[in-house]
Amino acid sequence: MGGFFGAVKKTDAVFDVFIGTDYHSHLGTKRGGMAAYDGKTGLQREIHNIENAPFRTKFEKVVSEMHGTAAIGCISDTDPQPLLMVSKVGTYAICTIGIINNTEEIMKEVLGHGGYFDAMTGTKVNANEIVAALINSKENYVEGIRYAQQRIVGTASILLLTDRGTIIAARDKMGRLPIHLGVSGEGYCASFESFAYRKLGYSDLRELGPAEIVEISASGVATLSPAGKEMRICAFLWSYYGYPTSSYEGVNVEVMRCKNGEIFAKNDAKTHDVHEIDYVGGVPDSGTPHAIGYANACKVPFARPYIKYTPTWSRSFMPVNQTERNKVAKMKLIPVHEFIEGKRLLLVDDSIVRGTQLKETVDFLYSHGAKAVHMRSACPPIMYGCKYLNFSRSSGDMDLITRRTMMELEGEDAVKYVEEYADSNTARGKAMRKAICDKFQFESLEFQSLEGLIEAIGIEPCKLCTYCWTGKE
Repeated sequence: MGGFFGAVKKTDAVFDVFIGTDYHSHLGTKRGGMAAYDGKTGLQREIHNIENAPFRTKFEKVVSEMHGTAAIGCISDTDPQPLLMVSKVGTYAICTIGIINNTEEIMKEVLGHGGYFDAMTGTKVNANEIVAALINSKENYVEGIRYAQQRIVGTASILLLTDRGTIIAARDKMGRLPIHLGVSGEGYCASFESFAYRKLGYSDLRELGPAEIVEISASGVATLSPAGKEMRICAFLWSYYGYPTSSYEGVNVEVMRCKNGEIFAKNDAKTHDVHEIDYVGGVPDSGTPHAIGYANACKVPFARPYIKYTPTWSRSFMPVNQTERNKVAKMKLIPVHEFIEGKRLLLVDDSIVRGTQLKETVDFLYSHGAKAVHMRSACPPIMYGCKYLNFSRSSGDMDLITRRTMMELEGEDAVKYVEEYADSNTARGKAMRKAICDKFQFESLEFQSLEGLIEAIGIEPCKLCTYCWTGKE
């Protein structure tokens, strides 16, 4: 995934951007970067690898070395950014969030017109450079960004720092990702996460609409291109990767998760008896509020049967190597024996993707004396790898535990019956759940329904992207 933060102030903006960007560290662990504009120095840029150290540690010195009344920063799980560009539309720094699925097509077009790209290791081209090439092919920023929005298959939210000391922010074409605007007595800011600027003394101004382009200065925000009418914001923002204190389209993440758990429990009670369960717990961290809502609704005590040890392994995405990730995941789990030994537990996770770490967790609980472990997923069965964002490390649909299990049950024909497998009321749905239970030693397994998830979010279904569950665009 990734996140960004930018600010334009009457005074120096670098410290605000340093803190604001650091507040996006939950969205990526690969690269961090900052750029600033100062009237005397011009554009400055710094990029660091943050795989083995957090953003704040790597960029503490930058705060005293970089200066400017306008600055942008980003956390990236993909390419190094921001990049500095010199072109006919202007000199600027650029950072983006999202994924480009038609990279080769765009590169062929640009190269065919005499353009070129700087290649990274393995001749891979930085996604920001591809976006910049599209922008640079037009006569000005607005035309260029509109063209990029039109040409890119996937998602690209854009933050540009210009050599005029302003920031241009553009939300992706379908609004799958958020961009919030904040205001203070000193200036304005743009941010993926709204809480990031509230902690810095900014108040909410508004959210950008899909495809909307604005220019931000210290004196105000000017609309350069209006918002589109169609939106497909990612529903997974609320389920998993959004920060608890954030709100998207006016809906707070933590509130949605608690409500989601309540709805789930009420629906789950129609087919599952939870009277013999001793405790409801959440798979930390994002599963916890879903579990609290579930526990409150079903009147079973909430407890934390294990705690994640995070002082030295604070970031769940690292290390990159999967074998090492599994080891680290196991190292993090510290049991609370009184809540495990001889107990029947019901765990709520935010989602079940590959199931690898979840199996480790359940094995861990049984090894410490759990009598039974029931599993609940706070979102529907994930049936399709996301093609709009890069928050999942799945390389294909067969990485998903649901699709692998379906294949094992019915072979290649299983894909014809995805909707039946997703539905717990059908024979195929029950067979898939039982097969996963047998693999992972779950006493029972259930998923939140798509209708329940949408109800918890409270936004019109037509405005939500639910592709990973339905395969429908």
